[in-house]
Amino acid sequence: MTLTTKLMGAVAGVALLTGATAAVADGHLEEITVAYFLEWPTPNQFAQQNKLYEEAMGVKINWVSFDAGTAMSAAMASGDVHISYSQGVTPFLVATAAGQDLKAIDVAVSYSDNDNCVVRGSLEIDASNAGAELPGKQVGVPLGTAAHSGFLAQMKHFGVDPESMKIVDMAPVDSAAAFAAGELDMACGWSGPLQRMKEHGNVLLEGAEKEAVVGRVFDVVSIPAAFGAENPELVAKFLKVNADMEEKYRTDAEAMFPDIAIAAGMDVDAVKSTAAEFGYPTMEEKLSDYWMAGGVTEYMASSAAKLEEAGQITALDDYAPLVDGSYLEAASKM
Repeated sequence: MTLTTKLMGAVAGVALLTGATAAVADGHLEEITVAYFLEWPTPNQFAQQNKLYEEAMGVKINWVSFDAGTAMSAAMASGDVHISYSQGVTPFLVATAAGQDLKAIDVAVSYSDNDNCVVRGSLEIDASNAGAELPGKQVGVPLGTAAHSGFLAQMKHFGVDPESMKIVDMAPVDSAAAFAAGELDMACGWSGPLQRMKEHGNVLLEGAEKEAVVGRVFDVVSIPAAFGAENPELVAKFLKVNADMEEKYRTDAEAMFPDIAIAAGMDVDAVKSTAAEFGYPTMEEKLSDYWMAGGVTEYMASSAAKLEEAGQITALDDYAPLVDGSYLEAASKM
C-alpha cells in the first residue's frame, strides 16, 4: 500500500465520523475531555497536574493522551474529545480537508527543532549525500502529522521521491523503539521519542537551515466548531489558564518542572532538555498578525497547498474560517 493510499484511508475514516460530535451548552456541562500528548512537556501541564483548570472552569477535566494528532481528530469527530491541546497543523488540515468542522483557537507551542527525522548513524548519510543514499531506505513516519509534512519537505529539498522509500506509518514512540532495534533506517517524530532516536543517528537539517526548508513548526489548540459555539465562555477560560501558565513559566519554570514531569510522564532532566526547544508567544503576540490575526491562516493555506501538491489532500479555498481568535481575545480580557 502506498503512502498516499494509507493517508487518504485515514482521512476517509475521519470523514465518516464527522457528524457524530455533540456539544453541550455553557452551564450544563459537568465534565469535558481534553486530548494531550505524553512526553510533550508544556507549561499547561502544571495546571493539569494541580487541577487549576477545574478551579477556573468549574467542570471536571478528563485528560486523555494520544500518540498523534490524527487520533485527536478522530476522537473529536466522534464526540469523545472536546478540546485538543497541541494538535499539529498537518493533522488539523487533513481532518478539515475531509470535511471535519474544527477550529484552531490558539497557538499551543512553537518547536522547529523538536520535530525532525533521524537517519541511522551507521549509514553515514548526511545532507551532502542524502539525495543519493536515501532511496530504498525504510523510514518510520507518523502519517498526517507535522513530522510527515516535515519529512516530505526535506525529501523534496534533497531531491528524493518519497515513493522510492519504504514508508511505514508508525507513531513516534513505536518508531523510536524500532529505530533503536535496528529495524528502520530512518525515523521521524518529536519530543521524547525524537531524543531517543538521536541516540542512534543524526538529523539531516536543523536550526535556521531546517526552518528555511520546512517552515515554521507549531501546534494549535483545536476544538469541534459546535462545541465552541455552544460553550464560548468555557473555552475562553481554558485558554486563560493556558496563558497564565505560560506567563508563570517565563519567570518560574524551574518550580514548575517537577509537576510538568509527572503529567508528561517524564523525568525532570528529560523535561528540561525537551522544553529548551519549545517556544511560547505571549498573549499579545498570539493576537497579532504574525499568529492568530493572519499568520496562522496564511501558514495553513501554504501547508495545505504543499499537501495537495504531494497528493495527500484536496486543499480548501479559504482557511480563514478555520482560525478563530475570538476565544483567545475573550481570554485576554478575563
